[in-house]
Amino acid sequence: MKHIMMLFFSYFGLNCCVLFAHGDTLNVMMIGAHPDDCEVGAGGLAILYARQGHRVKFVSMTNGDKGHHQLASDSLAKRRFEESMEAARRIGISYEVLNIPDGELLPTLENRHEVIRLIREWDADIVISHRPNTYHPDHRYTGVLVQDAAFLVTVPRIVSGVPALKANPLFLYFSDTFQQPTPFRPDIVIDVSAALEDMLRLLDAHESQFYEWLPWINRMDAAPIDTVQRKAWLRAWRLPQVQLSDELATQLHRWCPEKNLQEVKRVESFEICEYGRKVTDAAIHQLFPMLCHNEADF
Repeated sequence: MKHIMMLFFSYFGLNCCVLFAHGDTLNVMMIGAHPDDCEVGAGGLAILYARQGHRVKFVSMTNGDKGHHQLASDSLAKRRFEESMEAARRIGISYEVLNIPDGELLPTLENRHEVIRLIREWDADIVISHRPNTYHPDHRYTGVLVQDAAFLVTVPRIVSGVPALKANPLFLYFSDTFQQPTPFRPDIVIDVSAALEDMLRLLDAHESQFYEWLPWINRMDAAPIDTVQRKAWLRAWRLPQVQLSDELATQLHRWCPEKNLQEVKRVESFEICEYGRKVTDAAIHQLFPMLCHNEADF
């Protein structure tokens, strides 16, 4: 499989057969269907991990070459790659974009092996991706591929050219609003209020999507031209003040009883995939060290 180049902005080491075996650094991988999916699903969490010195990598399973109403596919793929690299640069993470056409991802054996390779090479402790029942086939098949890689990343005879992981990572799902066959369950809720400014910068890097394609496909008014005005417009649209449901508030207090909910401006939620590593509550706090930190800590 051919790849668009990947760009690394930071490196730290970890092997997670035992938590923090090589220090206190975590290896976190987020796998989205398109460039910008990881940013939307877990951009705040990625920023908080990176600020704490952990290794974070975004992967896009496709090159995003269909997500525009005007640009040709080749030009769009190049532009979206450049936007992804700029997003990575802005928050100090790594990013890899696979050269699979947008809308054409399939859960093939070749792609399953590719996902296994990616997870192993990153020596991932945590892997976050789509649930396999969202609106877009690329999202659904990304979820299937990541699910199928869970456990197999520990089997040495599969993709034998890359050393198998000694322990299965914790696998999680991005949040979504789809109800069938089962609704999303917010097992872990992270207060990402401290990351809001960088979350805005992260989305702003994907100009082709948030200022051009998505307003057009959603039949919205055009984004402002002025830089300051368009960022304010983007914040109001994509990063509004959170309205905490009882379920989200309960989960925030479960993981951090002293959390002041009045100070929470934005959250990101994740569902634990049962195919991944089994973890205790204590391990969750080790794997998500920002759970009980205040905004001033970042």
